[in-house]
Formats: sequence, C-alpha cells, structure tokens
Amino acid sequence: MSQRRSHGPATPRAGRRCPVAGRSPRPLRTALVGVVAGAALVLTTAPAVAVPAPPPNPTDGQIGAARSQQDAAAAEVGRIRALVATAEADLERVGVLAEAAGTAYEAAVEELQLAQEAADRAAAELRAADEAVVAAEQRIAEFSRDSYMNGGSLTSSAALLDSEGPGELIQRAAMLDYVAANQLDVLGQFEIARVRQANAESSARATRDERATAEDTAEAAKAAADAQLATQQAAYAEIEAQKAEYEQQLQAAQIQLLELQGARNAYDQWAAQKAAEEAAAREAAERAAREAEAEAEAARNRANAGGDSSSGGGDGGGGAVGGSGYVKPTSGRVSSCYGWRWGALHGGVDIAAPIGTPVYAVTSGVVRRAGTATGFGYAVYIEGDDGAVTVYGHVNRYFVSAGERVSAGERIAEVGNRGQSTGPHLHFEVHPSGRMHGGHVDPVPWLNARGVFVGGCGG
Repeated sequence: MSQRRSHGPATPRAGRRCPVAGRSPRPLRTALVGVVAGAALVLTTAPAVAVPAPPPNPTDGQIGAARSQQDAAAAEVGRIRALVATAEADLERVGVLAEAAGTAYEAAVEELQLAQEAADRAAAELRAADEAVVAAEQRIAEFSRDSYMNGGSLTSSAALLDSEGPGELIQRAAMLDYVAANQLDVLGQFEIARVRQANAESSARATRDERATAEDTAEAAKAAADAQLATQQAAYAEIEAQKAEYEQQLQAAQIQLLELQGARNAYDQWAAQKAAEEAAAREAAERAAREAEAEAEAARNRANAGGDSSSGGGDGGGGAVGGSGYVKPTSGRVSSCYGWRWGALHGGVDIAAPIGTPVYAVTSGVVRRAGTATGFGYAVYIEGDDGAVTVYGHVNRYFVSAGERVSAGERIAEVGNRGQSTGPHLHFEVHPSGRMHGGHVDPVPWLNARGVFVGGCGG
C-alpha cells in the first residue's frame, strides 16, 4: 500500500487509477486489505483504560491570593503578638505597683494602730497624773488648813501631838515628811507635770491624725493602683482575644493555601498520568502501525512472488474482516453510542483514541467529500460500493480528496480533536440511504451485521 500525504486537506492525485466495471481487484490489494484489517483487530483487542475526570485545577492567581492572604494574616498575628508582649509587660508593671500600693496601705493601717495605742497610753498616763495631782492637792489643802487653824505656828511636834488618833498621826507625819523632803513649791511641780502630760496628749493626737492622713493617702493610692490594674487587665484580655482571632484567621488561610496547593498537586498528578497514558497509547498505535506496515510489505512480497496465484475475488473478497469486505474504522475504545440525548440525535458512534491513530476506510468506494465540515472540524465522506455513505469526523488530518477511489482498509485519515470535540476520538456514521447528511442508522449493529465488531453500546 502506498503512503499517503501527511498534511492537511489532500488534493486529487493526477493519474489516479479508476475502477473498471466488472473487473476484480488485484490479489495484492486483497491481501493488503486483510493485513490492515488484521492489524485493526489487534489494536482493539485490549480495551483502553478510562482516564478519570480531571480534578479541579486552582489557578496561579487563586494560589497567589491565598498565599498573600496567609502572609497578611501572619503579619497581623506578628503585630498582635508584639502588642501582647507590650501589654504583658505593662500588666506586670501595673501589678507590681498595685501590690506595692497595697503593702503601703497595710503599713499605714498598722502605723495608725500603733499611734492609736500610743495615744491611749498617753491618755492613761495623763489620767494617772491627774489623779496624783488631785490627791496631792487634797493633802496640801488639809495641811494648810490645819496650819491656819492652829495659828500658822504649829511645829512639827505640836502637829503630831495635836493628832486625835493614830491614823491622823500617821497622815500628818507623812505630810510633814513630804513637805520637808521636797523643800520646794509642790504646787508648781504639779503644774509642770500637768503641762507635760497635756503636751504628751497633744503629740499623741497629732501622731494619730498624721497616721490617719497617711492611711487615707495609702488607701487612695491603693484604689488608684487597683483601678489601673483592672484597666490593664481588660486591655490585655482584649488584645489576647484579638490575638486568638487573628491566629484563627492565619490557620484558616494556611488551610486554604494547603487545600489549593493540594488540588494543584492532584491536578498535576492527574495530568502526568493522563500524559503517560496518552504516550503509551501513541506508542502502542505506532507499534501496531509498524507491524501492519511490515505485514503489508510481506504481503506485497508474497504477491510479487506468487503472481496471480493469490486468492482473489470481488471487493468483499479475502483479506477483509470476516471475508465481507468491511473493516473497523479505527482502533480504540467506544466512548459514546448512537442515540437521542438532551433532545438531539447523536448520529454515530465515538471511538476514543490518541491523536494520530490511523483511520481506515470501512469499505471500498469513492470519496464524496474531504475537508472542513461544520461541527466536525475536518471530516471524510465515502460512498461505498454498497451505496451507503460512511462519515469519519473530527479527524486531525486527512489523506484523500473528493473523487478519489479508496479500498476497504486504506488509511484515509488520522484521529483528531477538531471541531466540537471534548477529546481525541473518531466520530463514525453510516447513511445506508446514500445521503450525505441524513438517513443515519446505528453504526454498531450495521458493522456487526458485516462481521466487524467495535464493542460497547450493546451492539
């Protein structure tokens, strides 16, 4: 089989041979048809592995925004942590001051108590002194009265002898001893003692008042320190709450970034798996094509060596699958079946395969159209010798042109992803009525009836 052109829309080749009515094709053509059909069967024996649907792929902008949000939250958390550290230091300072103020207040209370006790002692001493002065005054008054009544010249002996009894005698003796021993103005000394006691009372009272003032000052300082401590504690609690809130925002931003990064990693892994599977499929297709070419070369050599002795027959003769003259349009996995869906007819069967997978003419016939086609991108229409039109859509490249004669199993195009396509595949249709764009039938049972089995779709 000669290699067709491998670029874009093909043009009719000059000198192309035309079929002669009633003449059978050469044995070489029949043999090549068999080789190509056999290769097509080999390619389709192993079902293709379905690639899972792609996971969501976050954009670089989304990941960048999440990273920026995380950085902003981290910066805010850092700022709040600095404020918390400052608040902690202030709280510690205010706490120490409040504690010192409380200690000073307790010391002032203690000093007031001591001053009160000293004042009480001074008052007690004053009362005792007053009582002693009164008693002395009474004794002196009695002595003076007695002296006056006795003429003022009463000697000590006379005063004693004049006593009416032992008790008075003892009292007068004590008074005389007291007056004789001191030889000074007893009343003056008593006045000095009274002044001293009054001064002591005044000093104790002043000390007590001073301590009371100190207590009031300490109590006010303590109250102010307690208020400042309460204010600082409230400010610290507020900053702590803000810190917790920003830390939650940072955690949420980190989680979002991790989720997006995880989604990106999952998508990259899926893309790598998909690329590996597509590469494996392309390698398998290329290997099958090489094997088919080798078989074709061997068939040509055998035909050249055997001349016309090879088996012959019509277009549906030996070499075609099942001996019917029909072959599978391409190798691959059936991904969508014929039928109505969403109010529209899917008028063919989709066979998923890597871009570049060979597409073969299902039956011998004449190319009615090859090139651009609405919805298909590129498509090839062949009117077979049986009158049915077969359609090959979404092809990447085609190697035939309108009016060209093709045989079953010839490579006419390669699988593509052009037009309204969601993935590389061949869209294959059959119009038994011979119409180009109408009269669709389900291709699977149509092929099955001719000995070609594509699998899937219950055909």
